[in-house]
Amino acid sequence: MTILKSREAEPLGPLVNPGRVGGLGDVFRHRYLLKLLVHKELRARYQNSAIGFAWSYVKPAIRFIMYYWVIGLLLGPKSLENRALHIFAGMIMVSFFTNVLSAGTKSVVKNKALVRKINLPREMFPVASIAVSFYHMIPMYVIAIIGALLFGWNPDLGAFVAAALAFVIIMVWGLAVALAFSAMNVYFRDLSNIVEVLQTTITWTTPMIYPFSIIKDRLSGVLYELYLSNPLSIAVLLNDRALWLPTVAHPKVDRVTELPAHLYERGLAMLAIGLVLLWLAQRVFSRLEGRFAERL
Repeated sequence: MTILKSREAEPLGPLVNPGRVGGLGDVFRHRYLLKLLVHKELRARYQNSAIGFAWSYVKPAIRFIMYYWVIGLLLGPKSLENRALHIFAGMIMVSFFTNVLSAGTKSVVKNKALVRKINLPREMFPVASIAVSFYHMIPMYVIAIIGALLFGWNPDLGAFVAAALAFVIIMVWGLAVALAFSAMNVYFRDLSNIVEVLQTTITWTTPMIYPFSIIKDRLSGVLYELYLSNPLSIAVLLNDRALWLPTVAHPKVDRVTELPAHLYERGLAMLAIGLVLLWLAQRVFSRLEGRFAERL
């Protein structure tokens, strides 16, 4: 009786919702589940394919060759030097972000069966979409580096710093967007249509197809700074600094004409803003995930 009374007197501690999980931190503590989700997505994408993952190399290689042929050879000296590489370096950033935007937005709704039945960190779904997009970004980097070497790539320390900064910016902003949009898409299915519009505008609001010197010549003041407030534009320009600039004949001249001033400082500012937005996106996701199963 004494033992029972002492146990009854012990404090129970705070009540914990058994369905609550630990957010992004818990996702990486369940790396095995994340790995399974990524493998599932990759198998679904290349199901019944004769060459499978090799398509991830074939498609970007064909794109690069076509850019070299159509722009480099047909336009010739009228075009920007090594224009094919300039476009492809920017495309790495744009393709990754648009893939994340599309796949990340649909990630929770697409896995509604798992959301209803299994208690796991729901952030795992947008994180898996990021991992799959990264998996497909690797072949694009391989093709870009091979192309850069063929053009006489001679990188300095600044090129490697720019490449790393561009990569981190695109990852942080991509994860923030995937978290926020995947949660909101559960409640507002019109978000998928908005994403399609955004994907169209992204291509033309970043200096990928056209050189940045056009923006310098035609925009000034507030409009110029507004253009450079786009994190994707900064990531594209940093990747140009890393892959394209070390291949041109006069890098010091092209750095002034084709890149904005204080590029690294702008990149660090975009990274800081992205980290704040990632924290906010995690908070939004945590607030909305409680009714995912009901909404789905």
